[in-house]
Amino acid sequence: MGPGGSDPAVPTHDPVLSWLLEETQPSVRCSALVELLGRREDDADVRRARARIPTTGWARELLRRQKPEGFWEARAPTDFEGQARFLQFPQFRSTMWPLQVLSDLGLTAKEARIRKAAELLFDYKLRFSSPFNFFTEEVCAVGNVARMLTRFGYADDRRVRKLHAWMLEDQREDGGWNCAPDQPGTLDCWEALAAFAELPRSARGRSIESAIERGCEFYLERHLFREGKRYDPWFRFHYPTHYFYDVLVGLDVLTRLGYAGDRRLGPALKLLTEKRRPDGTWILDRVHPDVGRSLRKDYRGTEIHGWSLEPPGKPSKWITLTARAVLARVDRAN
Repeated sequence: MGPGGSDPAVPTHDPVLSWLLEETQPSVRCSALVELLGRREDDADVRRARARIPTTGWARELLRRQKPEGFWEARAPTDFEGQARFLQFPQFRSTMWPLQVLSDLGLTAKEARIRKAAELLFDYKLRFSSPFNFFTEEVCAVGNVARMLTRFGYADDRRVRKLHAWMLEDQREDGGWNCAPDQPGTLDCWEALAAFAELPRSARGRSIESAIERGCEFYLERHLFREGKRYDPWFRFHYPTHYFYDVLVGLDVLTRLGYAGDRRLGPALKLLTEKRRPDGTWILDRVHPDVGRSLRKDYRGTEIHGWSLEPPGKPSKWITLTARAVLARVDRAN
């Protein structure tokens, strides 16, 4: 689908913005109003769009698959092994994965179905006495959970604060993070910075601010993609992000954290503008960037059972929204 439609709130010479503001995807419309048009959260159009998110478009389809008990699996676990895997596995199909997307789409714990799912997550995966909680997980999982729960409105919960503390402890000497123990930081491990980006400055404290500064410096020193040999998946824009990295993911996180004016973003921004189509949109390159169009396994040999909000290889509202939001932050910073 390409740009089309109209909206009295936007200039008629910007068909891409009109496309992003279409009523069919209120999550995109809401973010576009705030990020691209500078509307306040209490603006009437923003409030109307936000109110429609659970009942229209992508969020509605995801919520429609949720079980009344709050999870997305076929049934609740009945044994120890099932409880260990519950909400998290199989990858991309269990509860954790649609919840991450719903947090991206703007839903919060004000929605009863989000509260119910979050309560399950706290009970099964964030109980201090549980043998399979997220406090012993890899930082990619910890960061995703912390980011998601913060967006849902649980930033002040002591269990979420413990996730933040875990990420501080796991930061490597070079400023990055890595899911592999005893390894230096890697650009592939962006989730901790993304989680910290969701915290308002007033809630960060000195330790988190220091971790953000060191983490962003780690990315900027590498221009967001220069780490060893060229790794093609980092140049394929994708969504859902899950735990995959690409240059747009890096640009989004760094510009959210206040580094939009740093000159070292230049090579990544050049790549971003080069990937813009003549009609002003960006395409969804892949659903999973390290999986080929005809492959069904990732680089570790794990079979992929993914899903996507939009078809790959086509103009994407989500990728276009994210790209334009990045460029808008850069413009404001300069």
